[in-house]
Amino acid sequence: MKYLLIDSTNMFFRARHQAHRASDTWTKLGFAIHLTLMSANKVARQFGVDHVVFALEGRSWRKDFYKPYKANRAEARQAFNEQEAEEDRLFWETYDELTKYLSTKTNCSVIRCATAEADDVIARWIALHPQDEHVIVSSDSDFVQLVAPNVKLYNGINDYLFTVDGVQDAKGKALSFSVESNSKIKVGKADPNFEAPADYHKWALFLKCMRGDPGDNVFSAYPGAPVKGSKNRVGLMEAFDDRNRRGYNWNNLMLQRWTDHENQEHKVLDDYERNCELIDLTAQPDAVKLAVDTAIREQISHRDVGMVGAHFLKFCGKYELTKLSDHADTIGRWLNQTYTGALNEQLAEL
Repeated sequence: MKYLLIDSTNMFFRARHQAHRASDTWTKLGFAIHLTLMSANKVARQFGVDHVVFALEGRSWRKDFYKPYKANRAEARQAFNEQEAEEDRLFWETYDELTKYLSTKTNCSVIRCATAEADDVIARWIALHPQDEHVIVSSDSDFVQLVAPNVKLYNGINDYLFTVDGVQDAKGKALSFSVESNSKIKVGKADPNFEAPADYHKWALFLKCMRGDPGDNVFSAYPGAPVKGSKNRVGLMEAFDDRNRRGYNWNNLMLQRWTDHENQEHKVLDDYERNCELIDLTAQPDAVKLAVDTAIREQISHRDVGMVGAHFLKFCGKYELTKLSDHADTIGRWLNQTYTGALNEQLAEL
């Protein structure tokens, strides 16, 4: 089986950003829906998937585990003026209607765990289907860490495909790239002779756990730590290379201590382990994994909704999506694909 795993909020947010070109709010809402479903249609056809999964956001457990987590986002919303706040409300109301339609009038799986994020849902879906193929659709670089022989990441903004062998463009050509010191992956030009660094996705994850994630308000485990060490100082690269042995370089780095601007002392290892739990999508607490697994089991689409095409045309009519309805045949194919796979034994025993 091959699954298309869509980071739904990410896809809709990208569509919303493009929809701002429209003149009025109603047109923006319709355009956002059009772009979301057309984007899903493109990748569903491109990768020839057997079932489409839309992963939704819940209230993240990380906010209780680590109080600063994404606190910066709430501050950004509070800065909206009245018109911006109203438009924001309407967009998310429309998003809720879209996901309700997908979960009740199609055979796609729409998964939401009340205490977890879409990232967690996608990671656990993959863990529960270890023998299957998966294509993650998101522009969120956090998902690079999940790349594996059976897992690919597709970034629709640039048409980049991340695999264990490196990065490809829309034509399947190998692209040069580098993992920057802030853990971001900088993609360059096509280069058939480029050799991807071994375990580049694991290196990117390690860097993010050490550097933190400013976008999510996750602080660094060791501010100012050099990527490459010197004669008198171990760097992140040396510690990463020593991660399996847990030898001198690893312990030299992890046992360091530093003091923040409030004169509070930190042990690198403690903050690194905290960040791993926040950032590493295979390192969630067992209770979180259980909650997400249960949500997947309960919400996976075993149903066989009839008249999927008719429901699609009715939904298009509600938002006056004439151009979208022209693609009813191709969109209807993946909307109609029910789940016929099997969960692994761990979930079956719950």
